[in-house]
Amino acid sequence: MSKIRIISWNVNGIRAVHKKGFLDWLNEERPDILCIQETKANRDQLPPELLEVDGYHNYFASAQKKGYSGVALYTKKEPVDIKCGFGIDKFDTEGRVQIADYGDFVLFNIYFPNGKASDERLEYKMEFYDAFLEYANTLKSKGKKLIICGDVNTAHKEIDLARPKENENISGFLPEERAWIDKLLNKGYVDTLRMYNSEPENYTWWSMRTKARERNVGWRIDYFFASENVKDNIKDAFIMPEVMGSDHCPIGIDLEF
Repeated sequence: MSKIRIISWNVNGIRAVHKKGFLDWLNEERPDILCIQETKANRDQLPPELLEVDGYHNYFASAQKKGYSGVALYTKKEPVDIKCGFGIDKFDTEGRVQIADYGDFVLFNIYFPNGKASDERLEYKMEFYDAFLEYANTLKSKGKKLIICGDVNTAHKEIDLARPKENENISGFLPEERAWIDKLLNKGYVDTLRMYNSEPENYTWWSMRTKARERNVGWRIDYFFASENVKDNIKDAFIMPEVMGSDHCPIGIDLEF
């Protein structure tokens, strides 16, 4: 049996979090795989110490637009194969997706779009959701075990945010966004945290503008989903609210194969 710990974290700018002790945290935590979202940087904009972390291979997917979006993977073991995007230009140009095949499982590291800016962005977000699910289902239908992590930008149920009533007309908690997560779970995926923790007040994002973190007025919008055929390999799922440096905190799962 091999044990694998995967951690996912929207860092809200990898260069910003680097100045707040990111590498000290990574070298102390030493997950087998670290998935990062919202890097806001191209590889050539990063200092050498972020590209040469002892014991880790790293892979970056960046948006065409500078300082925007982006995902990265730090991994002790090289994946068998790694792809960026779904093969759909209007999504892939924003650098939101890495798909890493480790043999035992396929890992999706995704920074899902935010729909708050406009009706157009909400429509884009919903189209992205559907494109992702179609891609994932194709792999699942071939018997692949899927682990999906990242910033999903939607709180699923009332338990997943501090103030559901005040936010029911806000993107991130709209009926159609929440219904999509229902659809995902109905298609044979599980919300890994809820396998182990059914308690309220487990949040992963807090508004910086209102000092919401100090009062734990937050949202759970970062997730590890998994296909049901890998459920028995998941031994724990957790949130790390004590880790600072971003408006999000890291989340993780432990696996055994």
